[in-house]
Amino acid sequence: MCATSHDESTGASVDIPAMRANFARAAAAGDEAPLWFYAHLFLTHPETRQLFPVSMAHQRDRLFAALGDVVARVDDLDSLVPILQQLGRDHRKFGTVAEHYPAVGASLLATLEHFDEDWGEALAADWTAAYELVAKVMVEAADEVADQPPWWDAEVVGHERRGIDTAVLRVRPATPLPFRPGESISLETDLRPRLWRYYSPANAPRSDGELEIHVRAWPGGPVSTALVHQVGVGDVLRLGPPVGHLALDPESDRDLLLVAGGTGLAPLKAVVDSVARCDRARRVDLVVGVRREDHLYDRADLARLEQEHPWLTVTVAVSEEQAPGLEHGDVGDVVARTGPWQSREALVAGPPAMVHHTVERLLQCGLPRSRISAEVFAPSRPGPDVDGKVTS
Repeated sequence: MCATSHDESTGASVDIPAMRANFARAAAAGDEAPLWFYAHLFLTHPETRQLFPVSMAHQRDRLFAALGDVVARVDDLDSLVPILQQLGRDHRKFGTVAEHYPAVGASLLATLEHFDEDWGEALAADWTAAYELVAKVMVEAADEVADQPPWWDAEVVGHERRGIDTAVLRVRPATPLPFRPGESISLETDLRPRLWRYYSPANAPRSDGELEIHVRAWPGGPVSTALVHQVGVGDVLRLGPPVGHLALDPESDRDLLLVAGGTGLAPLKAVVDSVARCDRARRVDLVVGVRREDHLYDRADLARLEQEHPWLTVTVAVSEEQAPGLEHGDVGDVVARTGPWQSREALVAGPPAMVHHTVERLLQCGLPRSRISAEVFAPSRPGPDVDGKVTS
């Protein structure tokens, strides 16, 4: 990589390595840097406080770290701009307006200067140019969808407990919420104001607009715990615009391999639902990995789907115990030994270790990386990372 990067949008050359080194020095201060950042932001622009949760315990360094990561990657605009556009559209749900961006930028630069004794005019100019480009892309993307709602109110019309820590919710937006099977939608409840978490609908778009949401309550997870244990029928949630990249290739008619772990099952059920609604005939193998048999919270509905659709085969892999009639082993290993899959298009969704292992096994089995789409479904997913993946 060159020492400097020329940004055609601003006409400026910015020293990316110097910016990354500068941010690393601030990050080395640990929690002090984000605490200083938020203190500066809220003191200089108190109106921004309403954009954040009442308790900042779960916010911590997320915004500060994301800002540093994004701004220091302006040398890769081709991949960064679509993500920034997505973030700009998504941030409307927080009440973010164009006037907030300069305030955040000023606090970012003040923080980076505070923690770097080598700070100078050149570094300040580089960060300013890079941040202004990022803000410009996000503001323009938000303006392009100004005629669309920043969020959708949705009534809970069904709440079914599936074990101690899992629930399946059915929610119905007041107005249609467009999304593609496999995408994720952020969700907020009045029980945890301004804490948005991402979940994937387990169905393709329906005429009545209803969405099926799978939630597992994680220890210490304020939103997931509330959704499982406190939210009930009649409550109203807020849903943000769809994000994510786990979706079918619309030009492909290949047979599918879907591999799920945990509530990563939800988006893959949506894919199955979309195939069922399509005239194009495709074989679909859905492999679901669980640690124990009693973790298979959606067993009855999976059996129903397999019975209704002769093109669908459901395989369950149980890793920590032997279960009659079910495969034993890590789901990636079970997939590897039940192939071949070289001709398939594969979608993988689940916890980080499961996704990584499964993708590696598929590559070892000869499936090209270009035909593997994967997304990590981690606890309490607050939003997309800088690569556009919906993770924690």
